[in-house]
Amino acid sequence: MQEGVADAFLAKVRTRMEKLRLGDPLDKNTDIGPLVDRTQLERVRGLVAEGEKQGAQCWQPAGEVPATGWYHLPVLATNVAPANILAQEEVFGPVLATMTFRNTEEAIELANNTRYGLAASVWSENVNLALHVAPQLKAGVVWINGTNMFDAACGFGGYRESGFGREGGREGMVEYLALPKAKSQQIKAYEAPGGTSERSDGDGSFIDRTPKLFIGGKQTRPDGNYSMAVHDAKGRHAGEVGLGSRKDIRDAVSAARAAKGWAGATAYNRAQVLYFLAENLTIRADEFAARIASLTGASAKAARAEVDASIERLFEAAGMADKFEGTVHNPPARAVTLALNEPVGVVGIVAPDEQPLLGLVAMLAPALAMGNSVVAVPSARWPLIATDLYQVLETSDIPPGAVNIVTGRTGELAGVLAKHDDVDGLWLVADAAICKAAELESTCNLKRVWTSNGQTVDWNGEAGSLKPFLRRAVEVKNVWVPYGD
Repeated sequence: MQEGVADAFLAKVRTRMEKLRLGDPLDKNTDIGPLVDRTQLERVRGLVAEGEKQGAQCWQPAGEVPATGWYHLPVLATNVAPANILAQEEVFGPVLATMTFRNTEEAIELANNTRYGLAASVWSENVNLALHVAPQLKAGVVWINGTNMFDAACGFGGYRESGFGREGGREGMVEYLALPKAKSQQIKAYEAPGGTSERSDGDGSFIDRTPKLFIGGKQTRPDGNYSMAVHDAKGRHAGEVGLGSRKDIRDAVSAARAAKGWAGATAYNRAQVLYFLAENLTIRADEFAARIASLTGASAKAARAEVDASIERLFEAAGMADKFEGTVHNPPARAVTLALNEPVGVVGIVAPDEQPLLGLVAMLAPALAMGNSVVAVPSARWPLIATDLYQVLETSDIPPGAVNIVTGRTGELAGVLAKHDDVDGLWLVADAAICKAAELESTCNLKRVWTSNGQTVDWNGEAGSLKPFLRRAVEVKNVWVPYGD
C-alpha cells in the first residue's frame, strides 16, 4: 500500500473483514470456507504465531468459527517486514500481510522480494502507472484493478519456484508439442585433460599464450590459476586455456545478473548489436575457418560452411529480435490480455564438441536476441574457438556481462550451473550422463532446463533452428487490463 493512504485503507479493510461470513463453501453467501485438514490449520496457526514473533501485528475480527470443519478466522497482519515469514512463505489460509511503500521503485522491489511468482494484482487510479509496473513484476500473470480473471485463450503460469509451464493460450499448446525426431548420434563422453603437455619444436607459436576466461566484459584469469591442454584432432598440442571452476561460474553469473542494461535495451537496439557482431565475425571468417579445420580435422570446405552458418544464424537472430513478440488476447470479458514475451534472465549454455562454433552461436544468438544474459561453457575439446570468439565480442558493442565464457571441464561446470539458484535457464548439449545429472541437480531450484538427451543436434535442421530456441529464451507474462465503466 502507498504509505499516504495506508491508515484509511486498512480501516476499510478491517470494516469489511468484520462482515466476512465463514461457512459451507457450497453456499453462495459464504466468503471463507474451511481449510483442507487439521494439518493445514495447524500450519496456518503456526505461521501467524511466528509472524507475530518476528514483529508483525496480527488482528482478527471478533466472531466464532463454525463448530465443524477446519476453519480459521481471517487475519490482517500489519507492520510486516520484508523478511517476515508471512511475507516470504505461501500461507494458503485467510491471512493478509501488508507492507507500505513510498514510491513506485520501492513497491516493485517489495513485490519481487520473494522466491515465488504465480500471480500479482496492481490496483491504481492511474492506469498508465499500473501498466508501467506490471512488466516489472516477476509474476506469470498480472491483473490490473482486478483479480482471479481466467480464460482458456490466455496463458496462466508462474515464474521462479511457482513453476515455468503455462496452461491455456498458444504458449500452453506448445507444451504438448514436440519437434519431429531427427537423425542423431549418441554423444561420447570426453574427459578434458588438465595441466599442460609436452610440446615439440613445431607446436604452435614460440609465444606461450594461454587465453583467459571472459567475465563481465573482461579477460580474467581462472580463480585457481590452472590451465588445461588443448590438442588437435591428431593429438598434437594446440595450446592451453584457463581451467574454470565453481568460483569462476559464480563470478560469471554475478556479472550476468548485473547486466541489466541488455534486458532493458529496446529490441531494435539488440538487433543492431547482433548485426554488428555478425559483420565483425564475417571479417574474420577465414581465420575462424582455418582454426576449425586445424583443430577438429574438418575439411576446409566443411569448416568454412560452419563459419558461414554461424554468421547466418547471427543475422537471422538479429532480424527476429524485434519481430518475435507477444500478442493481445480478447477474452469474453470487458478486458484485454497482453501476452508479453520477457527474457528468461540468466541463461547457462553448455556447447557441444561437434561443430563447436555453430553449436555455441546457435544457442547464444537467440538468447541474446531476446534480452537474456549468458554464461557459456564452450566445447571442452575445442575451447580455443570460443576464446577467439570473445575477441570479436569485445569489439561488437556487447555490453559487459551480457556474454560470459568460462572454459573448463563440461561435466563439472554444467553441474555448477544446474545447482546455481541465480541461473534461470540451462541449455545443454552433452553426453547422456551429464544431461541426466544436470536435470536432477536443477530440480531443487526449478530452473528451465533443455538438454539434447545425450544426442547430437543437427544445427541446420528443424531441431537446431532458431525458432525453438527463441521460444526457450522467453517467458510469457499475461497482463489483464480491464476497460469500460
